[in-house]
Amino acid sequence: MTDWVLALDIGGTKLAAALVATDGRVTHQQSVPTRGNSGAETLFADVLALAERVLAAGGLAHADLLGVGVGCGGPMVYPEGRVSPLNIPAWRDFPLRDRLAAQVGRPTVVDNDAKALALGEHWIGAGQGALGLLGMVVSTGVGGGIVDRGRLVHGALGNAGHIGHVIAFRDGPICGCGAHGCVEGVASGTGLSNRARLAQADGLLADLPAEPTGADVVDAAKRGDPTAARLVEEAGMAVGRGIAAAAVLIDLDRVVIGGSVALGAGELLMAPLRRELAADARIEFARDRIDVRLSDLGLTAGLAGAAALLLRTES
Repeated sequence: MTDWVLALDIGGTKLAAALVATDGRVTHQQSVPTRGNSGAETLFADVLALAERVLAAGGLAHADLLGVGVGCGGPMVYPEGRVSPLNIPAWRDFPLRDRLAAQVGRPTVVDNDAKALALGEHWIGAGQGALGLLGMVVSTGVGGGIVDRGRLVHGALGNAGHIGHVIAFRDGPICGCGAHGCVEGVASGTGLSNRARLAQADGLLADLPAEPTGADVVDAAKRGDPTAARLVEEAGMAVGRGIAAAAVLIDLDRVVIGGSVALGAGELLMAPLRRELAADARIEFARDRIDVRLSDLGLTAGLAGAAALLLRTES
């Protein structure tokens, strides 16, 4: 009989759930939009409803599960699983782990969604075999997780890997955390959207909607709009600067980048990223050894990693 974990991936744009087997197979994957401004209980009800649909699709009851693994936007208090995601205003100090454990009645682990992605990439994705891995999500926000010789790095309070809040442009746009010029404030979908609206106020990007998304900016860049192309290029520069800082601090040999903005932009983001990384990471071990690549797993990495949070026993 196969053992299963209910995996949840909770981000600022979408909620995703799946059943994940102990060998890494991800099945019955479903997702719905995140109603991040709808109120804490409404959002939690959305999570529960999605989880129950996935269980029903797999023909499983709560008692059939090994447990529940959750990757959620941060920051949070770990391992208590009290979450306050910057991009989900509905939850502030929300006791997600305890509420899920009480509802499902199985062991539950809640950790940062980017840490889960890093663990998933190391398990079944483009991070396999890496000794020092940084997994990044460039989506609604920008997050990261570190896997060092197979072990997830937590830090003092469980928030290790928050590369989105490395300062990339000292006088750059304000980020949701309150600082100016964070990688997230420049490169995330939210950051691209905010920067596009400022450009529209100056009479640029006239063919974009009044409330453009990060995906709208990326699409305009692909069509050759010079302003959109500059915004995406600066996003790649910001991510490259963040990686350069992480590379010398952590001694990385691989970076795997996922998330809707990064995967949608592809080389429009990766080319300036690589140029900036080469310019900034000048010390030999960071300059010559680091392999930066896009994820080929998409949402599957975060869900597999959410399950791995539960499955991997760490001392």
